[in-house]
Amino acid sequence: MRLLERMRKEWFMVGIVLAIAGAKLEPSIGVDGGPLKPEITVSYIAVATIFFNSGLSLKTEELTSALVHIRLHFFIQIFTLAFFPAAMWLFLQLLSITPINEWLLKGLQTVGCMPPPVSSAVILTKAVGGNEGIVITPLLLLLFLGSSSSVPFTSIFSQLSVTVVVPLIIGQIVRRYIKDWLERTKPPFGAISSSVLLMIIYTTFCGTFSNPNIDLDKFSLVVILFIIFSIQLGFMLLTFIFSTRNNSGFTPADTVAIIFCSTHKSLTLGIPMLKIVFAGHEHLSLISVPLLIYHPVQILLGSVLVPTIKSWMVSRQKGVKLTRPVV
Repeated sequence: MRLLERMRKEWFMVGIVLAIAGAKLEPSIGVDGGPLKPEITVSYIAVATIFFNSGLSLKTEELTSALVHIRLHFFIQIFTLAFFPAAMWLFLQLLSITPINEWLLKGLQTVGCMPPPVSSAVILTKAVGGNEGIVITPLLLLLFLGSSSSVPFTSIFSQLSVTVVVPLIIGQIVRRYIKDWLERTKPPFGAISSSVLLMIIYTTFCGTFSNPNIDLDKFSLVVILFIIFSIQLGFMLLTFIFSTRNNSGFTPADTVAIIFCSTHKSLTLGIPMLKIVFAGHEHLSLISVPLLIYHPVQILLGSVLVPTIKSWMVSRQKGVKLTRPVV
C-alpha cells in the first residue's frame, strides 16, 4: 500500500520512466512523420497547451506585492540568469577534456540557462522566473550553444512567439474573465502540464531510439548524475552563505526563497524550449537528459533539506524578535 501511495504521489517521475521505456520499445510511433505526428502535435499544440495553461494559472495580481522585494528579486535574477550559466560554462570547459559524452555536457549547459519553475507554490518564484525566462533563456541557449542549434535564429523566435508568448498572453486574458471560477474549482494545472510534458519527453526519446548512431555510455550518465547533485548542493550552500552575511539585508525568509528560487530549474519551461531551439537535432534527447535528471534531484534534495532549513529559519526569526529593542 505504501508503495502504491508513493507511486501515486510521484506519478510524474514514474511517467517519465514509462515514457522513455515506451519510446525504447516502439520508437516508430513518436518519430517525425509517425502516427503521433510530433512535428505538429508536439512542436505546436503540446507546447502551446503548456504555456496557455501557465497563463491561466499565473496569478499576476499577486506579483505586485512580491516585486516590492526589489533587492531579493535582483539577487535571484542575477544568480539564476547570469551567474549560474556563466559558472556552468567555466566548469564545462574543464570537463570538456574528459571522456564524458559531449552532448550530455551541452545538456548541463542548458540546465544552467533555465529559469526557476513557473508552477512553484512560492509566489516569488513566479515573480523572478516566469516571464523573464521566456525571453532570456533562449538567448542564453543561443549564446552558449548557438553553434549546436540547427534552427535559424529568426525561426526560433518566431516559433517562441507562436507557441510560447501568444498562448501565455491569451491564458492571462482568459484568466481575467474566469478568475472567480478558477479560484472556486482550482483546476489541476500542474497535472495537465505534466501530462502534456510526458508526451513531449516520449516523442523526444522516440527520435533518439530510432537513430542507430546514438549511443549513451553508462559512465557518462553516472558522472552527470553525480555532477548534478554536487552542483545543486554547492549552489544552495553558496546562496545561503551570500544571503546570510551581516550586511546582506535579507531576512531568514528571504534566504529560504533565495536558496530554492536561485537553484531550481524548470522542466516544464525547459523541455519545450529545447524542443524549439534544437528542433530536428539528432542529439536532442541526450541534451535533454541532464534537465530530466535535475528535476527529480531538486525535488529529492528539497524534501530532504526542507525540515532543516525550516528549523533554521524559525530559530533565526525567534532570535531576531528577541534582539529587537522594546519601545
